[in-house]
Amino acid sequence: METAGAGTGERILERLDNGKTSRFFWFLTILSTIGGFLFGYDTSNIGIVEGFLPSSYVTVNPFIKGYLFSGVSLGAAVGALLAAGLIDRYGRKYMLIFDAFLYSIGAILSAVTVDLFMLLVSRTLIGIAVGADSAIATAYISEWAPKRRRGSFSILQQWMITVGILGSYLIGLAVLYGLPSQAFNLDWRIMLGIAAVPSLIGLGLRFVMPESPRWLVLKGKYEKAVESLKRLGVDTNEAELKMEYPLSSARKKRMTPGVKRAFIIVGLFMMFQQITGINIPFYYGPFIISSLHLVGSTGGGSVMTEEFAVEAASIFAVINVAATYIGFKLIDRAGRRTLAITGYTGMAVFGFLGAALKYANSDIGMLVALSLFIVFFAFGVGGTGWIIQGEYFPTEYRGTMASLIAFIDWLSNFAIVEIFPFMDSTIHIAGSLVVFGVLSVAAAVVFYMIMPVTKGKSVEEITEMFDRMASQGGGK
Repeated sequence: METAGAGTGERILERLDNGKTSRFFWFLTILSTIGGFLFGYDTSNIGIVEGFLPSSYVTVNPFIKGYLFSGVSLGAAVGALLAAGLIDRYGRKYMLIFDAFLYSIGAILSAVTVDLFMLLVSRTLIGIAVGADSAIATAYISEWAPKRRRGSFSILQQWMITVGILGSYLIGLAVLYGLPSQAFNLDWRIMLGIAAVPSLIGLGLRFVMPESPRWLVLKGKYEKAVESLKRLGVDTNEAELKMEYPLSSARKKRMTPGVKRAFIIVGLFMMFQQITGINIPFYYGPFIISSLHLVGSTGGGSVMTEEFAVEAASIFAVINVAATYIGFKLIDRAGRRTLAITGYTGMAVFGFLGAALKYANSDIGMLVALSLFIVFFAFGVGGTGWIIQGEYFPTEYRGTMASLIAFIDWLSNFAIVEIFPFMDSTIHIAGSLVVFGVLSVAAAVVFYMIMPVTKGKSVEEITEMFDRMASQGGGK
């Protein structure tokens, strides 16, 4: 690995910010965001297996059914909240390791579940692990990623979620086609339990990750910080680190108005990211499609019907992955603010259009509009939220703030996914799309007013910018 040596006139962490990337950086990013893949997988596979669960698992209570789909989200909210008091105290690396361990247990338990209660508990446990992971991943990445590529690295969290969603559909179809006679016995257990494989791989590999150098400097662990920086391409020594970052200056400072302002912006962003309805087609996609009057969705046996619905819903997942790649290519070029406003605006347009087409009895047209709704979310909104979660805060508060932001995100996710069965039974999918369109309009207006430009800035420069904005009462 090429290293940035001393004598350049830059402070040590500036060398990290301005340094070159390598395959090792991408390796770390993928390891950091495995939790995103697992979250995407587990939130979508329940929509596939739900039609094959034993009759004793089936419930007509819309809120219990909602919890079957949203229990991972509630667990994630709890996990993010629990992580808030631990990440800044114990570091990023070992919390990521513990999350992978916890997830592995939850995935295995869900595969061997004996009743509905055990399945609900195991999915909640999975959620706790995923929630804590989501609180740490982008905070960890933002603390070593060069500023020119920080957006690209951080958006991998969202891209891994989309790949996990797609993976759940592909694995589901493979299992159903491979073992059709076991659809109501073994297949659904395989779909739930196979998630333990990437989790266990991540558990082993996360031990080789370096700890965040910024966190180590903050804690005065200079010897370990030197080792971490060297692995990230920056040569330095303990004496140099102590001189530039004395322990007294690294002590936790009082929370500034700028930090509070940043928290409000990111918290609102993550709330709107979820309540605008993006996860409805992924959690309930097979359910929604099987209820439409489409050719092939109502004929044949129950397994054939479910397979058709999964096949059709998988198109949403493919679109999501492809559109997120567009965001990956644009995020460091166009910037977070531009993509976010464009994304919410497009979601509003196609949310309203989808509702109008459904009211006109054009089910195919509604699905096309819903696909374009997903496109605008994927490239403009989904990844942006995770990026600003990690980059808006100073190191001494980044772990805590990222955890609280993740709590808001997952709690909002839980609320909309839990309530959707009730929305579907009252205002139906068309009315739901109207609600999501209105909320998307509100989001576009709010973030046009309050979201700043952070493209190309170091995390320290972003912190200083928020402090200036708070003192001046500035907007954009």
